[in-house]
Amino acid sequence: MPVREAVEAAHRSDWAAVVAATVRVTRDLDLAEECAQDAFTRALETWPRTGVPDRTRGWLVTVASNRARDLLRRRAAWHRALPLLVVDDVAPGPDALDEPPAVPDDTLRLVFTCCHPALGRDAQVALTLRLVCGLATPDVARAFLVREATMAARITRAKKKIAAAHIPYRVPSAAELPARVGAVCEVLHLVFTTGHTAPSGDRLVRAELVDAAVRQARTLHGLLPDERQVAGLLALFLLVDARRAAREDDDGRLVLLADQDRSLWRRDQVEEGTALLSRALGGPQPHRYAVEAAIAAVHAESPTWQDTDWDEIVGLYDVLLAGWPSPVVALNRAVAVGLRDGPRAGLAALEPLSGEPVLAGYGYLSAARADFLRRLGSWAAASAAYEEALVLTANGPERRFLEDRLRDVEGRLV
Repeated sequence: MPVREAVEAAHRSDWAAVVAATVRVTRDLDLAEECAQDAFTRALETWPRTGVPDRTRGWLVTVASNRARDLLRRRAAWHRALPLLVVDDVAPGPDALDEPPAVPDDTLRLVFTCCHPALGRDAQVALTLRLVCGLATPDVARAFLVREATMAARITRAKKKIAAAHIPYRVPSAAELPARVGAVCEVLHLVFTTGHTAPSGDRLVRAELVDAAVRQARTLHGLLPDERQVAGLLALFLLVDARRAAREDDDGRLVLLADQDRSLWRRDQVEEGTALLSRALGGPQPHRYAVEAAIAAVHAESPTWQDTDWDEIVGLYDVLLAGWPSPVVALNRAVAVGLRDGPRAGLAALEPLSGEPVLAGYGYLSAARADFLRRLGSWAAASAAYEEALVLTANGPERRFLEDRLRDVEGRLV
C-alpha cells in the first residue's frame, strides 16, 4: 500500500485512539490534538524511508506521546505549575496514568471528557466529533444541518470558553456517568450516522466510524446495563448496520432498501438488536433511540419489501414526532406515508416541509420529491428535483445513483 494511502487509512481508523492515548499524557485536549496531528505528519515524512510499520496505531501513539512529553518538559521549564485543561480531583502522581480507568475504553473516556455539563449540548457534540472522531468541520456541519461557517464559529466559541473559563475537564467517576449519558449517546448516534452514510467522499460507508460507534455503545451498555437509553441506542446501531453488506452492489453502486438482497443481512445482529430492543421498550415512555430501533426492526422482520408493515412504521414516526419533533423526522414520516399510500400522498406530506430552513441544504428532501414525481410520470418536474438533489449531495455512491435516475428520467422526456 502506498504511504499516503496507509496514512489516510490510519487516520480513519486510529485518529481517535491516538488522541485518546495522548490526552492521558497531556491532560490537555488542544495539546493532544496538536501532537496527534504532528504524529500523522511525521508518518508522511518517515514511512517513505522506513516502510509502513506493522502496527501503525502503536507507532502513531508513541510518536504523539513522545512529542507531548517533550512539549510538557519545555513548558515545565518555563512555568512552575502547568495549568491543566483535563484534571482529576487529585493531582496525578507519576504512576497515575497506569491506574485502571472508570471507563475502560480510552476513546469512550475521551467522549465523556468532552461531554462536560458546563458546555452546551451542541458544543459537546461538535467538539467530540471534531476532536475524538477527527471529522473535518464541513462534515460536522452536515451532521448538524448547519452552514460550515456557523459550525466553525460554534467550535471556536466552545474552545475559547474552555480556555477563558478554565473549565475543569476530568474523567468522570462511575457515579457520575449517568449524568453525561445523554450527551454521550447523542455523540455516538451522530458518529454512527456520519459513518453509515458518509457526508462526502467516494465511500458510501465509513466503516471505521460505524464500528467505533458500535464498539463504544457496547462498552457503554456494559457500564450502564440498566440504562434503557443506551440499550435502545445499541439496538438501533445493530439493526441498521445489519444491512451493510447489501447496501452496495459489486460495482459499488447504491442499492435501495427495496432492492436489497435480504439474505446478506446479518441475522446475528438482527437477533441481538431485537433482544436489546425488548428491554429498551420496557417500562414507561421509551427513548427516541428505542423508537427508531423499532422502525429498523420492522424492516428487519419483513421477509420482503412488499411485506413491510407501513402502517406500523408510520405509527412509530408519529410517536417520534410527538415526543421528539424535528424536520428530519417529519421528512422520514412523509416518505413512509408515500410508500404506504402512494406517491401523491407522499408529495402532499412533503409539501409543508419545503419551507423548513433546516432542510434547505438537505438533499434527501429533493431526492424524495424526485422519486415520487418519477413514480407519477412527471418527468420534467422529477428531472428538476433530481438536479437539485445532486447539487446538495456530496457522497459519491449517492451521487452516482441520482445521476443514473436523472439520466433515466431525462431519457423519457425525449
